[in-house]
Amino acid sequence: MANFVRIDLALQAQNAEVKEMDHSEFKKKSMAELQRLSTNEAQEQYTFPVVIVLDHVRSMHNVGSVFRTADSFGLQEIVLCGFTPVPPHREIHKTALGATETVKWSYTPDVATSLMELKAQGYKIIAAEQVHNSISLEALHMDCKEKVAIIFGNEVEGVSEQALSFCDAVVEIPQFGAKHSLNISVSVGIICWELIRTYSGKQEI
Repeated sequence: MANFVRIDLALQAQNAEVKEMDHSEFKKKSMAELQRLSTNEAQEQYTFPVVIVLDHVRSMHNVGSVFRTADSFGLQEIVLCGFTPVPPHREIHKTALGATETVKWSYTPDVATSLMELKAQGYKIIAAEQVHNSISLEALHMDCKEKVAIIFGNEVEGVSEQALSFCDAVVEIPQFGAKHSLNISVSVGIICWELIRTYSGKQEI
């Protein structure tokens, strides 16, 4: 319960009024003040009902970054599909920084198999992709008890057509520059924070 209260307080902090403070008051927190969990504690803590599905992601550094983000937000699981590299590997570890030990994960050669299983378990399937009829990220609102699986695709090709065929919705991050392109690890961070932000902090644990 203590872990959940800490998450709830972090969400509430978004609405805190910004006040002018002397720069001397901005002191970095110590490890003790950060209340970092041990590996065992992290594995046992409450997780949000969010599963990340990586559909043929090539970069080991991206995979490691996704693990680290999933750990940070307390997500339920990562599902690695196709030729997505899997732990243990030193290149994944460089960016995961131990998160492969704290975040539950599994591997399936075929993304369709994973998505069918998730649908059977009651997960809403959402892809992060630029398509017609997508939902802009700020318009995505989740019920506090709703389970969701978010698909992130290959760095070049994006989410596969096969994976898109299983989707209940597709979410798109608004962009205003010339490239209209974000690294997958950045996209995962943006979308997952928005998901966690919109979840209610009042469900019983």
